[in-house]
Amino acid sequence: MNLFSDIRALVLDCLQAMVADGALPQGLDFSNVAVEPPRDPAHGDMATNAAMVLAKPAGLKPREIADALAAALTADARIDSADVAGPGFLNLRLSSALWQGVVATALARGQGFGRSDMGQGARVNVEFVSANPTGPMHVGHTRGAVVGDALCNLLAFAGYDVTREYYINDGGAQVDVLARSAFERYREAHGLSPEIAEGLYPGEYLIEVGEALKEEFGDTFLDQPESVWLETVRNFATDRMMGMIRADLAALGVRMDVYSSEKALYGTGQIETAIAKLKAQGLIYEGVLEPPKGKTPEDWEPREQTLFRSTQHGDDVDRPIMKSDGSWTYFAPDIAYHSNKIDRGFDMLIDIFGADHGGYVKRMKAAVSALSGGKVPLEVKLIQLVKLFKNGEPFKMSKRAGTFVTLRDVVDEVGADVTRFVMLTRKNDATLDFDFDKVLEQSRDNPVFYVQYAHARICSVLRKAADMGVATDDMALAGAALSALDDPAELALMRKLAEWPRIVELAARTQEPHRISAYLSELAAEFHGLWNRGNDTPALRFVQEGDLATTSAKIALARGTGVVISAGLAILGVTPVTEMR
Repeated sequence: MNLFSDIRALVLDCLQAMVADGALPQGLDFSNVAVEPPRDPAHGDMATNAAMVLAKPAGLKPREIADALAAALTADARIDSADVAGPGFLNLRLSSALWQGVVATALARGQGFGRSDMGQGARVNVEFVSANPTGPMHVGHTRGAVVGDALCNLLAFAGYDVTREYYINDGGAQVDVLARSAFERYREAHGLSPEIAEGLYPGEYLIEVGEALKEEFGDTFLDQPESVWLETVRNFATDRMMGMIRADLAALGVRMDVYSSEKALYGTGQIETAIAKLKAQGLIYEGVLEPPKGKTPEDWEPREQTLFRSTQHGDDVDRPIMKSDGSWTYFAPDIAYHSNKIDRGFDMLIDIFGADHGGYVKRMKAAVSALSGGKVPLEVKLIQLVKLFKNGEPFKMSKRAGTFVTLRDVVDEVGADVTRFVMLTRKNDATLDFDFDKVLEQSRDNPVFYVQYAHARICSVLRKAADMGVATDDMALAGAALSALDDPAELALMRKLAEWPRIVELAARTQEPHRISAYLSELAAEFHGLWNRGNDTPALRFVQEGDLATTSAKIALARGTGVVISAGLAILGVTPVTEMR
């Protein structure tokens, strides 16, 4: 049930009737006709821009269309009034019965209320986190993990078939650095002084890896040259790091469907096959790139390289895929990896990267466009920085990690639910301030607390109603006499509930899960507002002593609100609480 879609369908039916009657010309495009909440709730329940967007192509004044459309709409029993505002916007007020029906529908459908078939089962691959397997996940990875996981939940709720994927960057030079760093901890485990040279990873987390290497291999590698132990230690350390990362993700409530290895692309022909696909399209050539911006001819050394003609698919410049020594650039295996995803039959690809990958977006989009013949879109979401504060000061680095605050530092401090909700309070490409004191504060200024408190209050009032003999199961409440819910504050809460299916589709369409947390905060505010009014006006209290029928209706509204809060929190990956402690 999406009331906004239903009323938009009514508007379109009325417009089609106006065309049939000759009030509007044939052939108008109605695709930009929208029905949305008005900017000011005092103006009405919904507003449509139909007259504004159709006036010019119809050759009519907006108010002429709006007046005729208003007359047609008010003939429908669902519309109480339709008022023309300004140059031609149309503000609609809906019947109370329509809003009351939202409560019954929410109760009848439960967690299915708001679910959409918008995705039509399209297969979507979401690659996120993909942290280098060189140490524990830091706070930046935490935000990317939460955004990626919530986006997957959101898309699944909106009818997409979603695959969560982690790309293990285990084929580059950084894993050799990991191996050398772990080898020093292996030496330390044998009582030798580790030589943590500049460029190696200093974190104490590698002490455990060194001890595990000693347990596995004894002193076999102690006096051996790097050529003997490098590959073995690299594989061992990488496996240990991925075990740590998997545990970190589990602590945050994130699970992956697929782990793909960059290393597995080398020596298997996959890179060569992907590049051959581009070469067959005339997109691979030998050439010399222009000097980068900011470089002068004196410090630019032109050299011939193997290049991908990415400018033919929207990039700013063509990109090297092979170094002058004949080895692949880092871009080449990424091309092969995305080619693999296309070959697996996904209809859409989404990559979630750190903000430092901004310059990488166009080249990757160009590669996917070329490899898929433009049939598979790639969306890239960049995750901006998280600034941590505690006691009014920037939060210090983790000793265990050596150089940064880890995911575990954050989760151990405030818990996974708080971490996830706060990470989703702003859009992914906006910097986020994470204040450890404020996110645990029990006040309306803390959105985590405010939403959870609303759910806990609902659970509390349900228990109280049950104690007085009210049937509080959803099906019984769905059959309550909801016509008793006619106070403006109650209707305002019902209107906010009615927005839920629309918000789901809007958030899924824009791929912005932070819209869910924003909506939940607004819904909680409406609920708390109604609750607080009951302190001054006893007739607005959810439990009406001695009046089971009215109590049932009011409890139905509370429970319907709880259903939506619970569903929204599930998308965010947050567990709703039943009582505050």
